[in-house]
Amino acid sequence: MAPSFGIVSGARLKSHEEVASRAALIAGGLQQIGVKQGDCVAVLMRNDIACIEVAYAVMTLGAYAVPVNWHFKPEEIEYILKDSGAKALFGHADLLHPLRDSIPSGVTVISAPTPPEILANYKIDPATLARPAFTQELDDWIAKQPPYDGPALPQPQNMIYTSGTTGNPKGVRRHAPTPEQVKNAEAMRTLIYGLKPGARAILPGPFYHSAPNSFALRSGKLGGVLVLMPRFEPEEFLRLVDREKIDTIFMVPTMFIRLLKLPESVRKSYDVSSLRHVIIAAAPCPPEAKRAMIEWWGPVIYEFYGSTESGAVTFANSADALNKPGTVGKIAPGAELKFYGEDGKEVAQGEVGEIYSRIAGNPDFTYHNKPEKRAEIDRGGFITSGDVGYIDEDGYVFISDRKRDMVISGGVNIYPAEIESVLHGVAGVHDCAVFGIPDAEFGEALMAAVEPQPGVTLDVNAVRAALKASLADYKVPKHIEIHGSLPREDSGKIFKRRLRDPYWERAGRKI
Repeated sequence: MAPSFGIVSGARLKSHEEVASRAALIAGGLQQIGVKQGDCVAVLMRNDIACIEVAYAVMTLGAYAVPVNWHFKPEEIEYILKDSGAKALFGHADLLHPLRDSIPSGVTVISAPTPPEILANYKIDPATLARPAFTQELDDWIAKQPPYDGPALPQPQNMIYTSGTTGNPKGVRRHAPTPEQVKNAEAMRTLIYGLKPGARAILPGPFYHSAPNSFALRSGKLGGVLVLMPRFEPEEFLRLVDREKIDTIFMVPTMFIRLLKLPESVRKSYDVSSLRHVIIAAAPCPPEAKRAMIEWWGPVIYEFYGSTESGAVTFANSADALNKPGTVGKIAPGAELKFYGEDGKEVAQGEVGEIYSRIAGNPDFTYHNKPEKRAEIDRGGFITSGDVGYIDEDGYVFISDRKRDMVISGGVNIYPAEIESVLHGVAGVHDCAVFGIPDAEFGEALMAAVEPQPGVTLDVNAVRAALKASLADYKVPKHIEIHGSLPREDSGKIFKRRLRDPYWERAGRKI
């Protein structure tokens, strides 16, 4: 089978010209309903060609596409729709059905058919596949729209919502770039993502995360191929790399671990010699896993460290990984890092401190409707995501721990405060602590230590069911333990480190 050109999802292929034409019609339709520069349009879809088309259309108007995590429950989605002030919502039919009573007034809702490749990979109730009555059907709506023919507007990045310690996610709203910032961003993406004209890329991670989102939107305009996977499955991933002669990929470490679990006979049956640039990020990568992947795929493995807010601030190639196991690389071009101790002063080289960073050539950002939260992480124009680490005598950066309680499981940021808030509302729960413990596949898994009210016997399955009723499944702790009492500091606050540290000590790592 000859390699494809365009955007591929399952058995479907759309040329770049078709995608651009539909994006122009979607942009025209959005303009008709009043979407203008700076507005928000929400996208609630699994990986699909349609979500790429919508994102391009929104960007054409100088507006912000807001990819929504489709695992979220209706109340979580409603919060994002209200907070962002979204003028429209595009979603797969089955994901929209539960939202009948959660759509704020004035939001135009467009329903896209749930495609066959999604149906083949997820258990979806057939009764939810028809267009919800409160929506318009995407293709019918597009057919009525004039193509956008307005001026080219500065295109901001999509507005990604990241979870916060308060329990409510925050929209990272980056200012529209200047021409010079566009040039800087393109140079950085070329370095970090390895994307070049004609790139043959695959997206095995979800479009609603910041780095996969940025990677997909960039690679989809380079004239080669962008293959969308409905979900990551290791052998199917290798089959697609072989068939489509993929050369550029964004991945997370969990994917490496799952690939390495395949039998050697399966791994050897696929040709991966086309690979040129495989970038990983979003979570710590075990040095032994990275070494094994380099031995398998060759010196094509790269890594960056950063966040939705900061962008990529370090960069490592395969030689760095082999020579300095555990490093996330040297400071990336244009980036600056500072390391601060508990006393608020910069620490010396080699000493561990909280990491603050900035990229002067990046457009600045704020948290949508929460400028005070932006101020909380700022120190003289440098921002932090709460990681602590150090830079060695050769200029290599190492991440050693996290100052805040955030858990990264399979590359997904999860904040225990949100889960603890829900747990406190479960009948019979007196107190609780949620934290991350080592997990061989996902890096970290959620653990909930729960103290029942006096005289109450809690059932773990009942607690889990209560959490599932109001939290996305990935936020429900994989492990739940019932404790007669939880360790406390003199202030009465739960001494969470006493609960968490023994697991990490047994694993021989801190992150």
